Amino acid sequence: MRIKGSLYFDYQASTPADPQVVAAMAPYWRETFGNPHAANHSLGWAAAKAVERARGQVATLIGADADEIIFTSGATEASNLAILGLSKRIANGKRRRILVSAIEHKCVLAAARALQPLGLSVEQIPVDEQGSVSAEVLKSLLGDDVCIVSIMAVNNEVGTIQDLGALAELVHASGAVFHTDAAQAPAALPLDQLAQVVDCASLSSHKMYGPQGVGALYLRRDLHLELEPLLYGGGQERGLRSGTLPLPLIVGFGEAASLIALADSKGERARIQALRDSFVSKLKMYIPNLELNGPLIELRHPGNANILFPEVAAADLLLALQPNLAASMGSACTSGIPEPSHVLRALGLTDEEADASIRFSLGRFTDMGMVNEAVDRIAIAYKAAQSMQL
Repeated sequence: MRIKGSLYFDYQASTPADPQVVAAMAPYWRETFGNPHAANHSLGWAAAKAVERARGQVATLIGADADEIIFTSGATEASNLAILGLSKRIANGKRRRILVSAIEHKCVLAAARALQPLGLSVEQIPVDEQGSVSAEVLKSLLGDDVCIVSIMAVNNEVGTIQDLGALAELVHASGAVFHTDAAQAPAALPLDQLAQVVDCASLSSHKMYGPQGVGALYLRRDLHLELEPLLYGGGQERGLRSGTLPLPLIVGFGEAASLIALADSKGERARIQALRDSFVSKLKMYIPNLELNGPLIELRHPGNANILFPEVAAADLLLALQPNLAASMGSACTSGIPEPSHVLRALGLTDEEADASIRFSLGRFTDMGMVNEAVDRIAIAYKAAQSMQL
C-alpha cells in the first residue's frame, strides 16, 4: 500500500480500513445514527440491532457466544478490564500472584504492575530466543496461589505465535484464569476455536482492517459476575463497561471481523507470507549479514519481519527512508520512549542489537511491486546510514 507516496510496511502498528468496512460504516454517520441505548424510538432500535449484529460477527470470529463480547475502546482497555477487573474480585487470601510473559504488550505489563500496591505480586514468564513460552517453564511457575496468567497469542514486535492450547491446559489445571492479548492474532491465524481455549481475550479492530478506536474483550460467561468494571455510569454492556457505544466504529469492527475470518479460505495469509519471505530473501542479496529476530517462519506472524541491520542504528536507517517508507522500531505504542525494546531484550539481544532492529510488517494491500521497491529503497538507505556511522 502506498500512502501519499510512502510505501506502508507497518501493518502491525495499524492496518488501513478495508473499503468494504468503510462502506459498511457509511450509513451510520448520518442516516442510521441513533444512540443504540435509546429505547423509545425506531432510530435507537435500528442502532441497537446493528450493534448486536456486529457483536455476533466478532463472536463468530473467535468461536464465542455474542453475549460474551464486551465492546471497548480497543485492546488496551480490554486488557486492563480483564487484568484489573478480574484480579480485584478473584484475588483473595490465597491467589495473590499474576503471571505475564516477558514479551507482553505494555498495556498488559502496566496493568499487572498497577495491582502491586494492592498486595498482588507480578512475575514475568521468560521466553526463549524465538519468543516462545515453554510449557515446562510455565508449569514450574504455576500454583494454587496464581490468580491470572496473561500470554499474548501473537507478539506485536517479532510475530511469535504461542501454542495457546498447550499453555491453557496447564493454566486451567492450576485453577487460574487465562487471558490472552489477541490483538495481532486475526491477521496471523484462524481463531474460530479461541474461545474454547482461553477464558478471556483482548481484540482490536484496527489490527484487522477495521477502524481505530474500538475493540472488545471476550469474557467467558461464568466470569461476568467476577469482573469489577473500570467504568461506571449507565450500565451499558451488561453493566461491565458503561458508556455510549460508538455505533459506526462497532459496525466497522463487525464487518472487519467477518472479512478477516474469510482471509484463510481466500489464501490471504499464504500470499502475505510469500511476499514477506521474498522481501527478506531479496534484502539479504543486498545486505547478506542481516539477521531475522525472533521465531522460525512457521511460528511467526505471516507479515512480520523484524530485522537486525548490522553496523547501523535503526533510527538512522528509518530517517534515511523518510518519506518513502513507513516501518517501526519496536511497538508503535511505545514509540518516543528512548529505551531498547523489552521484547528484543527478552529474546536475548543486547541493547545495541535491539537499537539496530526494525520491524517491517506486510498486509492485505501489499504487492510484489511494493516489495521490490521497498528492498531497493532500504538498500540505498542502508548505505547512507552506514556512511553516517563513519
